[in-house]
Amino acid sequence: MRPEQSITTQILGLIQADDMKAGAHMRAQPLADRLRVSRSPVNDALSFLAEKGVLVRQPNRGYFLVEPLSESVEATARRLGLEDSDTVTEVYFRIADDRLSGELPGEFTEVMLKQRYGLTPAQLNAVLARIASEGWAEKKPGYGWEFSSMLTTADSLLQSYRLRLALEPAALLEPGYHLAPSVIARCRAAEQHLLDGGIETDTADQMHDRGVRFHESIVEGSGNAFFIDTIRRVNRVRRLLSYRSMKDRSRYKEHCHQHLQLLDLIERGHNDDASKAMHEHLSSTLRNLKKITGILKN
Repeated sequence: MRPEQSITTQILGLIQADDMKAGAHMRAQPLADRLRVSRSPVNDALSFLAEKGVLVRQPNRGYFLVEPLSESVEATARRLGLEDSDTVTEVYFRIADDRLSGELPGEFTEVMLKQRYGLTPAQLNAVLARIASEGWAEKKPGYGWEFSSMLTTADSLLQSYRLRLALEPAALLEPGYHLAPSVIARCRAAEQHLLDGGIETDTADQMHDRGVRFHESIVEGSGNAFFIDTIRRVNRVRRLLSYRSMKDRSRYKEHCHQHLQLLDLIERGHNDDASKAMHEHLSSTLRNLKKITGILKN
């Protein structure tokens, strides 16, 4: 039996997005944390990828990447027999758009989604699992589902940025702040990938996840569990409107340069300046988002 397909495809996406090299250690818990799922489906996915030769399992050590992905995630997924993942992703975005445009009610049933979007039972389960893991819908006690009331308007996204504006610059000023050189290098490589063409070619999933990983990494350097938990919760529920805002990618080149400047300041130990730069970075993003609220409402 194949593992839940969207998890497997998302792991392939992380391998590509992080530009993982041969021998990279694929640990279940960090992957589960990043994908906001339990370890069980991640372990199933890792086992499946090992069966297909993408990973190798070493006794008492875990799974390791055999070689970097030499083709797109979509092509790899098709080659591995994960073709349903394309349908799941497509329907996921259709549901998101329909919800944001008011075409879906606040409460819904599995039967309604299955019929409306022409899903198989497996596809329906995969879509609902992804939506639930991202926090914008949950199963009601007894029967049916309910969309979260959070982050379904343009104002909600702006509010989430104002919370981040208060939190992220403060995280950089925490006593003992430390960001490992390997994390800085990984973040730097991700930004360079975007500047080298990824802004135009990456999917909305990849674009969102890169931004999330950058900002969560910065906050994780604080070592403050309250900051870290808050930023993860905010990022989990803002994904829905974040996708919609990506219809305009003109600002992403500027974002990349701002991210690189932040990394340079942190690397040199200039945390006061990094905190000010983070405040300006998030403030400029907030100003830009206000200019495209029409996109978020349509």
